[in-house]
Amino acid sequence: MLIAPFGSYRTAPFLAAASARADVVLVSEGAANVVSSGLPGLRLPLHDLDACERAVREEIDRGGRFQAILGLDDWGTEVAGALAPRLGLAGNPPQALAAARRKDRGRALLQAAGVPVPWHRVLALDGPLPDLADLPYPLVLKPVALSGSRGVMRVDDEAGLRAGLARLQAILGRDDRAVWNRALIERFVQGFEIALEGLLLGGVLQTLAIFDKPEPLDGPFFEETYYITPSRLDAAMRETVRETVERGARAYGLREGPIHAECRLNAEGVWVIEIAARTIGGLCGRLLRFGTGLSLEELVVRHALGERVAIGARAGAAGVLMIPIPGLGLLKRVEGLMAADRVPGVVEVVIDAREGQELVPLPEGASYLGFIFAEGPDPAAVYDALKTAHGHLHFVLAPVWRPTLMPTVEAAAGATRIATATLQA
Repeated sequence: MLIAPFGSYRTAPFLAAASARADVVLVSEGAANVVSSGLPGLRLPLHDLDACERAVREEIDRGGRFQAILGLDDWGTEVAGALAPRLGLAGNPPQALAAARRKDRGRALLQAAGVPVPWHRVLALDGPLPDLADLPYPLVLKPVALSGSRGVMRVDDEAGLRAGLARLQAILGRDDRAVWNRALIERFVQGFEIALEGLLLGGVLQTLAIFDKPEPLDGPFFEETYYITPSRLDAAMRETVRETVERGARAYGLREGPIHAECRLNAEGVWVIEIAARTIGGLCGRLLRFGTGLSLEELVVRHALGERVAIGARAGAAGVLMIPIPGLGLLKRVEGLMAADRVPGVVEVVIDAREGQELVPLPEGASYLGFIFAEGPDPAAVYDALKTAHGHLHFVLAPVWRPTLMPTVEAAAGATRIATATLQA
């Protein structure tokens, strides 16, 4: 059973990997169902676990027992973890998956286990705020459960924090799944940022790849751009990163399956920024093809089915640029695609956004504009290829015009008059 929230980048690659090994039932919800007519599927209310369990048991009665359950993205992973014990399937404890999704819970568990995390505090957004004057600025403000750097902001003083909290409240108010009206603030950690992609096997973390993020991520927002592997870190530091993330996963209670972790490195050591119980986001899993020829999704599926596969390192270097959204507007066209595609080392340029689509940058935005993939003999060559290709691209945007009723109330002769509607950009 593959639980795929609508709009997930991971659905197609995981579906292909799973279908090659087993019969698959794809689970989704909502009017825009991801289940096609030619594939067994269930449309379930994923917010209602009891209803999901009843429907899945009916499916079992019709077609036989499920061997494994996999959830995609943070939310799908948590739903899968909650359903697994009800159905007698193996999986991580639901409370561990909840901790991996909830940044505030995760921070508390990491701190209790002695895993290095920055100073932090949880703020309730629906009540009076505490004194914000004597905090260790600069800080990073983030929602407790959104992904993809959405809602994450650097604030340098009290005025910036108050403005950021108001902005975050507006973001959460527009998201039906943002059920936790809380914010996490933490000390901004200077340093070099990396990401670790790994697989837990009985609580032991096996590193699949460490990605360098070669450009500084210092704010005011934290848009993911370049991911390049193999890392420039030496063997000793790579092992320190692996061991730190393994301790963090153990603190959460995670024991099996994929791990995606973000860390900052500086003279004080390895700081855990995030540990998620899922694979890397977007289409970035395309970067990973192991010595056995397996994709990341094939590896995760085989692990879920109880198979053991020897993992070898890929040859050469690879990287991706998650194309930044240049501004707010409607996408009219993308220029320079052919020039970008001809850059030596570039493997593919993927534009996900479509003509007429509204582009929303961070911190409000929730999707990528597209991806550039490159390969080369070393990380420096890959970075140069990605940067050169991005330089060829030009995104033409149109303004977003929305009709808005702007009432002006005037008292005249004891009556109230409402002015005519105007158009506001």
